[in-house]
Amino acid sequence: MSGSSPVIRLLGAGRRFGSHEALCDLDLTVHAGERVAVLGTSGAGKSTLLALLNGSLEPTTGSMEIFGENPARLPAPRRRLLQRRIGSVSQELALIEQVRVVHNVNAGRLGRWSTARALASLVWPRSLDVVRDALDRVDLGWALHERTERLSGGERQRVAIARLLVQEPELVVADEPVSSLDPVRAAGILGLLGTSPTVSTLVVSLHQPALAREHCTRVVGLRQGRIVLDRPAADVDDADLNDLYTLA
Repeated sequence: MSGSSPVIRLLGAGRRFGSHEALCDLDLTVHAGERVAVLGTSGAGKSTLLALLNGSLEPTTGSMEIFGENPARLPAPRRRLLQRRIGSVSQELALIEQVRVVHNVNAGRLGRWSTARALASLVWPRSLDVVRDALDRVDLGWALHERTERLSGGERQRVAIARLLVQEPELVVADEPVSSLDPVRAAGILGLLGTSPTVSTLVVSLHQPALAREHCTRVVGLRQGRIVLDRPAADVDDADLNDLYTLA
């Protein structure tokens, strides 16, 4: 991908929470078109790294650029435009449990709607064909008018993916987006994200190395907040994974 433009660039980036150093001295460049899996043990810093990459956290040391811009230095209107280009799925999913699924999926379109249209959609849901198509793609077409709180954990995870699809972002940053899904459905969702026509770049944290090697082009491994593995997914072998998941 050396000929494509950088979508993400971290130089000497670190992140501290009080006295805890969650990430340290990261150099990472992700180019347009890459599918990057982030692997590591629990507590390795994966979620913190992804929070940097989607712009919701700032590094406390070093520098970061997303689409060539530092989110922290942008005025509010330009930052909103930047955020519109980034689709995120967090482990918490950020769904409103008490409303119907259609409203949670439509939340992916709020960045393009006026306040008046967004409020009106809470009474008369808009873009039902777009929402229904996104739900069909994650095998949840039947849940359009279901209350979100009635769905299982895996179904709610797929609602979050449908919300991402209607947003049509260029960059997707997804933190454990298939952790509650069975292997077949997990593979289907990763395949869907990897082939979406609007998503040019994907960064996804996973607990399943087999999925990373099958659906991603590159693997970045974290241990204790540092990058200890960064190579094409096809070149990652069992010895690499044993080293990565060996607690030192």
